[in-house]
Amino acid sequence: MSSSSSMRISPPQEGEAKTNEELYQQFTKLVSSWPCSPALSNYQLYRHDNGWHSSLAPMVGTMVADACFAARPSDIIVATLPKSGTTWIKALLYSTVHRREHPADSSDHPFNTRGPHECIKFLEYQLYTQNRIPDLDELPDPRLFATHAPFVSLPRSVVASGCKIVCVCRDPKDTLISHWNFANKFRVGDGLEPLSVQAAADYFCDGVSPFGPCWDHVLGYWRAHSANPEQVLFFRYEEMSRDPAAHVRRLAEFVGCPFSVEEEEDGVVDAIVKLCSFEHMTGLEATKGGKTELTFGVVENSSFFRRGQVGDWENHLSPETARKIDAITEAKFRGSGLSI
Repeated sequence: MSSSSSMRISPPQEGEAKTNEELYQQFTKLVSSWPCSPALSNYQLYRHDNGWHSSLAPMVGTMVADACFAARPSDIIVATLPKSGTTWIKALLYSTVHRREHPADSSDHPFNTRGPHECIKFLEYQLYTQNRIPDLDELPDPRLFATHAPFVSLPRSVVASGCKIVCVCRDPKDTLISHWNFANKFRVGDGLEPLSVQAAADYFCDGVSPFGPCWDHVLGYWRAHSANPEQVLFFRYEEMSRDPAAHVRRLAEFVGCPFSVEEEEDGVVDAIVKLCSFEHMTGLEATKGGKTELTFGVVENSSFFRRGQVGDWENHLSPETARKIDAITEAKFRGSGLSI
């Protein structure tokens, strides 16, 4: 199997280009008519009719993907809220699915030259962007993709195909702090003042965060998992951190490539955990010097790795703000069977 990073994004023919451009223009015009507000990042966030927020380009990309993406039953989709363990789950999934042609301990593993976001690309940030409709038909099974879109706005073909969806959620307080740090890097890079953590928390609590409100996003995938656990796998970042090997085994079983007795004896699971660990990934040249092109610009791969710690919010949020977020979380999740 070749990796999904080998996908072609062909230059469209003249007639196709016009059609593609018209499609993007149609959705851009529609999104531009929706309510928008300032947010933590330097981009305004628009409010989708389904109730979630995003800046213009990825929201349009989400809608174009809905119109054009043809999912296969064998596809695997990583679905996360931004800053909820996306890079880690991409690394674990890619190295698990491709472990036979790319053993985790091999010197030429793709992660030595490409970051996880190049190996598993976002539909709305990397594939359905800039008036392009990518040619994904020639990719071998299983195709691996990612999205930050809420369950309610996934491409309809994803749900209809029955393909596998892997979701990770994280304590909303840590999600907020991780996003605050990430967004401030770009604000400073664009010559803007960094936003205070309290201002960021206010936006977050109001639900004005990328692909949020956070609680609605998490609940959407939790309910999908509860209704159809064979199609939707639901991980908690904190539990992954406590026992990554158990989660790698669950992940492999879920996507249909469980580890054999021989692999277990050979330490394959532990090798994947080590390969994808924060400590190992941050030391790779692909992380230290590599870059990933997203719809809003080129991002240094090192930006996707900050601390990866559980409970880092304690170093930044006031007790009052933490209690406020916990109260919202408790109220939103009450009766759902979900607790974080």
